[in-house]
Amino acid sequence: MAFLYRFSFFFIGLFILTLGICLTIKADLGAGAWDALNVALTERIGLTVGTWVMIDGAVILFVNAYLVKRKPEFLSLITIIIVGLLVDFWLLMIFETWSVHSFVLQFITLILGILTVGLGASIYLQAKFPASPIDNLMLAIKERFKVNLTIAKTIGEIAALIPAFFLKGPIGLGTLIITFAIGPSIQLFFPYFEKLMTRLLEKEKKLQEKF
Repeated sequence: MAFLYRFSFFFIGLFILTLGICLTIKADLGAGAWDALNVALTERIGLTVGTWVMIDGAVILFVNAYLVKRKPEFLSLITIIIVGLLVDFWLLMIFETWSVHSFVLQFITLILGILTVGLGASIYLQAKFPASPIDNLMLAIKERFKVNLTIAKTIGEIAALIPAFFLKGPIGLGTLIITFAIGPSIQLFFPYFEKLMTRLLEKEKKLQEKF
């Protein structure tokens, strides 16, 4: 049952997380660094945004392994594959013909997307399954270069922003807002779901002890 709880948090969290990612893209005010890169690659080369999410993840998997001098964490590919498939589900099946035009609605969509990403991340992280390679990149940079998480996160974002800029990806005001707002958004929801997972696991443990 404990595994079922963790798997439910994992999948539901990623389902919500990718909805948030797609909302920030559809807001068209500037996507997050990696999302801007993936959109740019789709527009310039082809393939779907979700496919580029998977390709990026596979490449970063080996970059992370090089940075920390350890074997690649291949299980994290499962996470990035699910994320890629869900991104395509939202963009191609749900939001394909949906768009917002007024700045007010774009801004509202962006904020809703950021909050949804924070909600989804707060849920999926409770499962403690292998994180996606992009999430692990920050930790790898921190370990390799002995910097704090903020600097490591910034380096990782710049690594995506530079090619996204030259490929004329969707970088704008939204990109700046996302960069500074995602962390607080996750922190807003994280404690609640951390407590919820703890209660569920404690309840499961008491039931096992009882029987």
